[in-house]
Amino acid sequence: MVHTIYDIARVANVSKSTVSRVLNNQSNISEEARERVLKAIEELNYQPSKLARALSSGFDAIMVVSRSAKTTSNNPFFSEIIHRISSNAEEENFDVIIQTSRNSKDELEKCITKIKEKMIKGIIMLSSPANEDFFKQLDVFNIPIVVIGKVDGEYTNIYSVDTNNYQDSYNLTKFLIEQGHRDIACLHSPLDYHVSIDRLEGYKDCIKEYGLPLREEWIINSGYTVNTAYESATSLLLSPNRPSAVFATDDLKVLSLYKSSSDHGISIPNDISIVGYSNSNISAFLSPSLTRIEIPVKKLGDAGTKILFDKIKENKAINSPIIVPTEMSIQNSVANVIESNK
Repeated sequence: MVHTIYDIARVANVSKSTVSRVLNNQSNISEEARERVLKAIEELNYQPSKLARALSSGFDAIMVVSRSAKTTSNNPFFSEIIHRISSNAEEENFDVIIQTSRNSKDELEKCITKIKEKMIKGIIMLSSPANEDFFKQLDVFNIPIVVIGKVDGEYTNIYSVDTNNYQDSYNLTKFLIEQGHRDIACLHSPLDYHVSIDRLEGYKDCIKEYGLPLREEWIINSGYTVNTAYESATSLLLSPNRPSAVFATDDLKVLSLYKSSSDHGISIPNDISIVGYSNSNISAFLSPSLTRIEIPVKKLGDAGTKILFDKIKENKAINSPIIVPTEMSIQNSVANVIESNK
C-alpha cells in the first residue's frame, strides 16, 4: 500500500501542513510534533514522491541550454560536454533537462517558464551570445546560471567558465609565423558568440602585430554546417592565390580542411599547413596529426557543474570568471618554411 502525507498526519495526530514542514526541513515546528511525524514516517515506510516534493520546494533538476541544432550539428564539443555535465549531475542526485530552441526569443521564453514553474534550480549555458540581453533578463530571477563561455557584463547570478580563446588563437597564429609563414588564412564561425569573436580577434591582432597584411579574402566565415565549412575550405584551397597556412577555429573547420585537401590531392603540410582547435577524440584520427589547442571539455564541464552545485546547495561565494588552462600540442600539420628555404 502506498501511503500519503494524509496518512502520516492521521498517525502522528498532526495537520497535513505540519507534515509538509517536516518533510521540507522547515524550522517553524515544535520538536515534539517533529518526533511524532518522523515516527509515523518510519512506521508507514513512507517514500515521498519526487513530484510531491517538487510541488512544494521545486524539482531537483538543472537545465542545460544548448544552441539550436543548426549551429551544433556534427560539433562533438556539445555532445561531449553534455555527457560530462549529466554524469556530474547524476552524482549529485540531480536530473538534467536539455533545452534547445529555434531562436534566442524562444530560448528565453522557455528558460523563464521553467524557472517560474520551479522545474529547475540552476542553468548551464553551453555558449555565450555576443548580445547579452539574454543574461540581463534571466539575472533577475535569482537562480544560478553558469555560462560555458565569456561573459562581458556585470551580473548578480551569472558565472563564467571559459578558456582564453583570444590568447590561444594568438599563439596558434604566432606559431605559424615563427615557422616562416606569411600568408595565413582563417576559417571562422559566424560572429554571434563571444568565442567566435575572440578567436578571430586573436588571429587578426597577431597578424597585425607581426606586420603582415590582413587579406579579407582569406578571412572566411565558414558557417555552422559540414557543407558550408567544406565549401569554404575547398574555395580557399583551390584559389589561384592559395595561402601557405590556415588557422581553423573549431573541429568542423579542421575536418573540412583535411577532407578537402584529401579530395583534391593537396598535401598537408607540404602544400598547406593547418593549425586549429580540436580534442583528442577527433585529432587522434587525423593524418598528419594536427598542431592544435586541445579543448579541455571535461575540465570545462567539471568546473561549470561545481560552481552550479556550490551555489544551489551552499550558496558559496564564487570568483568569476574561471579560466580553464589549455595546452598547445605541436604535431605534424605545419611545415617549417624557414628550414625548407635554406
